[in-house]
Amino acid sequence: RGSKIPQSQRSGYQKQAWNKERRSIQKTQEAEVVAVGPGGVVNGKEVTMHVNVGDRVIFGKYVGTEFKVDGEDLMIVRQDDILAIIEK
Repeated sequence: RGSKIPQSQRSGYQKQAWNKERRSIQKTQEAEVVAVGPGGVVNGKEVTMHVNVGDRVIFGKYVGTEFKVDGEDLMIVRQDDILAIIEK
């Protein structure tokens, strides 16, 4: 027969799951789009760009490639990794 988890342990599991969700929310990043590629064909499908220069976007913390140009921190992010456009 199935084992039962005592109430005190169950609430601990719920807290742990909630804390993991909260940490993932805190890992999002916000940035302004400074350049946009032309789009194109990826895996046989036409890709249309939905972001424009000047848009403010939110993306996950562990996406993209960071680099510096003339001392300015920049990042390349795939459109699929953008979670939301918050300003146009």
